[in-house]
Amino acid sequence: MADPGADNTDLYNLLGVDRSAGSDEIRKAYRKLALKHHPDKVPEDQREESEHMFKRVTQAYEILRDDDKREMYDRHGMAAFDPSRGGGAGEGVDINDILEQMFGMGMGGMGGMGGMGGMPGMGGAGGPRKPRRGPDEESKYTVSLEDLYKGKTVKFAANKSVHCGTCKGTGAKDKVKPQQCDRCKGNGMVEVLRQMGPGLMARDTAPCDRCQGSGNYYKEKDRCRKCKGKRTVQETKPLEIYIPRGAYQGERIVLEGEADQRPDQTPGNLVFVLVEEPHEVFNRVGNDLSADLEITLAEALCGFSRVVLTHLDGRGISISHPRGKILHPGQVLKVPGEGMPMKRGEDKGDLYLLVKVEFPEDGWLQDNAAYESLAKLLPGSGPEIKTDEVDEVEYDDDADIDEMGANSGDPRFTEGWEDEDEGEGAQAQCAQQ
Repeated sequence: MADPGADNTDLYNLLGVDRSAGSDEIRKAYRKLALKHHPDKVPEDQREESEHMFKRVTQAYEILRDDDKREMYDRHGMAAFDPSRGGGAGEGVDINDILEQMFGMGMGGMGGMGGMGGMPGMGGAGGPRKPRRGPDEESKYTVSLEDLYKGKTVKFAANKSVHCGTCKGTGAKDKVKPQQCDRCKGNGMVEVLRQMGPGLMARDTAPCDRCQGSGNYYKEKDRCRKCKGKRTVQETKPLEIYIPRGAYQGERIVLEGEADQRPDQTPGNLVFVLVEEPHEVFNRVGNDLSADLEITLAEALCGFSRVVLTHLDGRGISISHPRGKILHPGQVLKVPGEGMPMKRGEDKGDLYLLVKVEFPEDGWLQDNAAYESLAKLLPGSGPEIKTDEVDEVEYDDDADIDEMGANSGDPRFTEGWEDEDEGEGAQAQCAQQ
């Protein structure tokens, strides 16, 4: 059923989005409209109009969700998809695939629609149905910061389902003709009722449990001896993934078509999501690294020249700090070009060194003369504070600042601030870091 006004319809207005809308916004708009106009959710007298509107919004979504089709539409309008004007209809689209991705539902109860034939850009009805794409298989892969710095190739053996080589995926012995499944009448799918919400049931389709969706049925004596009629077998296949230099936490490494093979489906992808392992020395933010620079009090006061740490590739990083320039605890030194490698080109991020001064232990000097000599070398005391009254007090030299204000009821005490941080303040603070 073609839409006579398709050329004059603005697809963005049809979905209720701006021309600058991103893919997520377009997908959400389509989902909302598709649920609203689904023919199984309207009274019988409104079904024909609902089916018509459902096809229009599905057509709009199919074009605007594809970057190439969207660019063609933005340039030429719907004429880009009209074969009579030189446009291409493009690859046929299975409406069941779209609904399966969006809602987990098919079009089993929408027999009146008869496919999407005649709609520009949507492919014709009656042609051979392309195999559905199987689901992707996603798993996490923990990787060290060293491997992310240098890059790594990982070889492994994957146990996966593949089409049976003995029966070529038919599930039957050689030269045995299949019998049409009497439950699904050869369609491979059966109609089921699925609950969409409280008191709302929708007709849907599901793979036939008798023939496993093939539409054919074999008697037990005619089934393939290797796969027992299941059409797939388990196989161990050697695979490898390459982790590029500078890869990030959460980056996805995709092996196309390496997921389990399923009957009448093209295999999905095998996806590995990188999980960065915490490092004992370095912290990473983007392409930059940070590490502690641990120095002695003598080095902080008198300067030094030495290797201060071992980098992720095994190189020693040497620092020369001149005499006369004091390093203070908490001071930060920036080493340009010694961070993580960037994925493109030879540039690297920066390395930030956080100064930590190691002070001597108590009693490190043995006699008063040594203390007096040291005092003469160091700057003297600050100006004397004069008051009318002076109290000599005792103190605890191992106190915890987090105990300040404890049991006082003051909301500024640590627990009070933590409660407030759980709201919007915490989000704002995180955004600044």
